[in-house]
Amino acid sequence: MANLREIRGRIKGVKNTSKITQAMKMVAAAKLRRAQDAILSARPYSNAMRGLIKHLLSKIDRTLLPLMNEREETNAVLIVVITADRGLCGAFNSNIIKIATNRIHGEFADLHAEGKVELLCIGRRGLQHFSKRGYPIADSFIGLSDSPEFLNIRSIAQEITQAFLDGKYDRVEIVYNEFKSVVQQRQKAEPMLPIPSTEFDAAHDDLDDEPSHEYIDYIYEPSSIELLETLVPRHLNFQLWRCILESNAAEQGARMTAMDAATSNAKDLIQSLQLEYNQARQASITTEILEIVSGANALAES
Repeated sequence: MANLREIRGRIKGVKNTSKITQAMKMVAAAKLRRAQDAILSARPYSNAMRGLIKHLLSKIDRTLLPLMNEREETNAVLIVVITADRGLCGAFNSNIIKIATNRIHGEFADLHAEGKVELLCIGRRGLQHFSKRGYPIADSFIGLSDSPEFLNIRSIAQEITQAFLDGKYDRVEIVYNEFKSVVQQRQKAEPMLPIPSTEFDAAHDDLDDEPSHEYIDYIYEPSSIELLETLVPRHLNFQLWRCILESNAAEQGARMTAMDAATSNAKDLIQSLQLEYNQARQASITTEILEIVSGANALAES
């Protein structure tokens, strides 16, 4: 009977776990919907700003903008790593950590050996991993993944931009998960600063619905260069905001998929344990019947 009690306890525990994973899946599904809505809402602003900057850049020399100027030498690098604050989302965090580690020990191996590669960690998981292993952490931000606010993200982007302009870093990269679908996330390592010359090229432009605005020759006041000096930093703020929104949506999709798989596995385990319980119970009943019959035969013979 002790064996039966043990199996019943395991079945009860797995059922409770199944309820938790099912609830987490539903919560992740609701958060994913909000994250997708946030991405869609941000696209018109992003498209309009990209189109305006592209139009202005066609009128000036890009080297006049410090944020788009390639440094002759790369002496210091900052890598922005965006992970989640929590686990239970499959390989979401480990994939990003792997990409960032490969960048550090691959592309920037020489600079890393000199201690000139620093990390800015957005998310608890990335911070825990890299800090435990002695990687230089320039700064860290926790608690942004669940409910990202643009004002908080803007302050981070401004901090990064100022460090680049001050010459603390010659190159800034961002590593994050791009949301593709509920079951698919794509790990990306993109240059953030200096802004690549191809950032505003036609191949990177999403403005396909109204292409006619590109050919209108507007008169800008103040000058084009003054407008760009204001718009380009805002574009960087928004780019970091977009990456965090993408990461948030990807995290919820990964957690939803992981919890769905965990719930399915729990159901399979419950069925297996129930079968084991029935077999043990049947064996116990058979043993008791045999003992009763044996006892009755012994009494009859005596």
